[in-house]
Amino acid sequence: MGVFSMRMIRVVGGVVAIGISAMAATGQTATSATSRIVSAANRFLATLDAKQRQSVLFAFDDARQRARWSNLPTSFVPRGGISLKQMNATQRSAAMALLSSALSQKGFVKVEQIMEGDEVLHVDEAKNGNRPPRGNGGPPPGNGGPPPGAGGPPPGARGGQPPFGGDGGSMFGKDLYYITILGKPSEKDPWMLQFGGHHLALNITIAGERGVLTPTLTGAQPALYSSGGRTIRPLGQESDEALALLHALDDKQQKQAILSYQLADLVLGPGQDGKTIVPEGLKASSMTEHQRAMLLDVISEWADIIHESAAAARMAQLKADIDETWFAWSGPTSATPGKNITAYYRIQGPHLVIEYAPQTLGGDPAMHVHTMYRDPTNDYGREFAKK
Repeated sequence: MGVFSMRMIRVVGGVVAIGISAMAATGQTATSATSRIVSAANRFLATLDAKQRQSVLFAFDDARQRARWSNLPTSFVPRGGISLKQMNATQRSAAMALLSSALSQKGFVKVEQIMEGDEVLHVDEAKNGNRPPRGNGGPPPGNGGPPPGAGGPPPGARGGQPPFGGDGGSMFGKDLYYITILGKPSEKDPWMLQFGGHHLALNITIAGERGVLTPTLTGAQPALYSSGGRTIRPLGQESDEALALLHALDDKQQKQAILSYQLADLVLGPGQDGKTIVPEGLKASSMTEHQRAMLLDVISEWADIIHESAAAARMAQLKADIDETWFAWSGPTSATPGKNITAYYRIQGPHLVIEYAPQTLGGDPAMHVHTMYRDPTNDYGREFAKK
């Protein structure tokens, strides 16, 4: 069936993460991290045959491919590139080593957990006669996918992605994730690594020593499951830290932060590139120093997915923006211990939009979560491409 070994990925991820930590400890520059990523990209490309390379490589300025990402299964929104299932063991190992080199250890583990959750869905799918779980029966109206013209050919037109059948007949699973490279891997010129599938879309732009992770979508369904005797919550910190921040606000601050209307999904999700929204809620300049620190901790759950040197630069930028950053909440203000919140929240600043959106269409919203991470000034590293 072609399912790759998550145990293998953990070993690869651990080796790369240790290397990055050692780099930080010895004071090596961010360029060293870029060199590692470029080398990993070239090693991956070297494992592919000519036809596979043609499928994986796109021009850096290919706007159509940039926007070909979604929270939906690949059977609903076909992705570019090739899937892990379409690779042999050597190619899968090289692909995941490339991804691990571009992410922090924390970020890579989060990606593993999202993909493992999709494998749980795959098992449920098989038990349920190849049917999706309630609330995920097809593309919803609105922002389930890229804008018209960006989603690729009609479902079924790309090899390996027939309509409502996923890759080889399945809709879910940890091998139904696709990888593409936009531009030529370079230590100087900008290029992009895309990796994603159901509930995951990573758009990682590398430009010399700089790295950008926006726009990126992380989701989870189920948002809580058991693996190896442990309870896994891929987006647990995003839930718990935000709820703790809300409870750290006084009554007046909470009244400002809590919106008077309900939000059921992402506002700036797939297909919403370039859209802007007016900041709402509580401005961080009205928070205490401790509360602002808690807000930065929530933000770091997204900013720290990318490799450590790029994450440090990103957090420095967002910390400088903190007084102009807003926190807004919509929905219940409590949660069952050990489970995710069922409320929507948004964090918005000059260079940032984060959204956390439990899915209320069927089932338990605590078990199905979408999140979005954007930089309205630099999604897809467009500012880097100008320089």
